[in-house]
Amino acid sequence: MLDTFFDWRYIWQVFPDLLGTGLWNTLILALSSAVIGAVLGLGLALMGLSETRWLRWPARVYTDVFRGLPAIVTILLVGQGLAIPLRPVVGTDPYPLGILALSLVAAAYSGEIFRSGIQSVHKGQMEASVALGMSRSLAMRLVVVPQGVRNVLPALVNQFILLVKDSSLVYFLGLLASQRDLFRIGQDLAANTGNLSPLTAAAFCYLAITVPLTHFVNRIDKRLRQPETKGGPLLRALGLAHARTSG
Repeated sequence: MLDTFFDWRYIWQVFPDLLGTGLWNTLILALSSAVIGAVLGLGLALMGLSETRWLRWPARVYTDVFRGLPAIVTILLVGQGLAIPLRPVVGTDPYPLGILALSLVAAAYSGEIFRSGIQSVHKGQMEASVALGMSRSLAMRLVVVPQGVRNVLPALVNQFILLVKDSSLVYFLGLLASQRDLFRIGQDLAANTGNLSPLTAAAFCYLAITVPLTHFVNRIDKRLRQPETKGGPLLRALGLAHARTSG
């Protein structure tokens, strides 16, 4: 029974491909979709907080749809449904479509994270900024949004951890051998050998990424709970605004 999961012959056999190909592709999928999703998510958060209904409602619909769908459904709909329309751009390579699908999912969750972070900033910060001569848009950009992002850094790192795990679903699109992620490499050798040890090796690689990140999140959260040192974000933002106007 133990040899089914921990046969070291197969574990050592699969590790070079896991580290040389699978780890790299998993990180590319997760990091690319995290960055794109964060940019889109911040835009969704600002749209969702807008007083204009025509901005607020599309953001709400987008968030509800992509948070309500399983990630695998989004990946298949994007990867298969957009393969032909986007062929002039991406060719027959499903890799960019996998990144796009993960980014769309990440944007929905990141948008809610950013929105909650911005809303957690006390409204007095905006009022004080305006009273000191800053426009509302400048105050939002230099005072409110930075504080909101700072408040939700642990949640954003948790979102990245989820993307690392969800990246394993991209294999349904049929990636090339050089594009295989950790799961696909482990799954391929497990299917060829009839032994689950290669999947166990892939699991070790996932844990090597996610467990340190989880502890890193806890350290960030603990640090953010400490009182901020003198100065504060409002004074720093006012100094930056003054430097811009005087320059």
